Amino acid sequence: GVSLAWSRDGIQIPAERNTQQIFNQLFGVEKDSKETIRRRLSRRGSILDLVADDAKRVNGKLGREDRSKLDEYLTAVRQVEERTRRADEWLNVPKPVVPAAEAARLQRKLSMAEAGEYYRLFYDLMVMALRTDSTRVITCGIGSEGNTSGIPELGISQTRHGLSHHNGDPEQLRRLTQTDTFLIEQFSYFLDQLKSHQEDGHTLLDSTQVLWGSGMAYGHSHGNANLPLILAGGKALGYRHGQHVDFNLPTIGQYNVSDANAHYKICSRPVDSNARVSNLLLTMLQRVDVKAEAFQDSVGPIPHILA
Repeated sequence: GVSLAWSRDGIQIPAERNTQQIFNQLFGVEKDSKETIRRRLSRRGSILDLVADDAKRVNGKLGREDRSKLDEYLTAVRQVEERTRRADEWLNVPKPVVPAAEAARLQRKLSMAEAGEYYRLFYDLMVMALRTDSTRVITCGIGSEGNTSGIPELGISQTRHGLSHHNGDPEQLRRLTQTDTFLIEQFSYFLDQLKSHQEDGHTLLDSTQVLWGSGMAYGHSHGNANLPLILAGGKALGYRHGQHVDFNLPTIGQYNVSDANAHYKICSRPVDSNARVSNLLLTMLQRVDVKAEAFQDSVGPIPHILA
């Protein structure tokens, strides 16, 4: 996968791609004792303190450009400090116990040669993490626009990126449709799994906001406006589902989407400049009681997706 997570300081958080490591981090037995891990974390904390002290001493002697670089470095140090603190706190929290049969299934070593099983295994790990309250926030990228693998089980060796530059070729378009249908089917599996688990009188899906989409509306021309997004779940959080909200209306009828130039325009230039993805993200934050009035370039929440 590709990382979709950033810290509040704008530092990208590396993605974990190994399903066995993900399982062990969430549910596995630690190789070292709690005391050994705590001593290791304490040593890390001491080293970070020394680094921060040294940086503060030289800060006043640096020029503007060097101070800016030092600030970036200290920001990274603070991120490590925060992870160290959280790791120490989590030592006191017992890991959830996963039944042996389920644990064996979730620790399988799969490759992209079995793309469907590979994606579903990631989704199963995500469901288990949510079921056990091991986390309440997950980001999952199935691949960047530039390097997503082919789908061998469909007989498709080209990457999705390669297929998206189809130049109108019918065979390329057919394979692109097959690929996208396949990926949507795996996402549907994830939603079905969330829906199959009950908690507090409603399904896990009802209490979970799930946003699915891409940063490209039309890969052939790298059009990144008017993005097609799916917001699923969250019924218990006050969403009104069963609708398609089209921010191109009423101008959508003016486009002939079979015409390449018209298609490019609608996917590359926003019809409504105030219809921003950040508005949706702000709405999602507020649904889980995050006290936020804005997110990035948002201009406000989206009331008509709420019940």
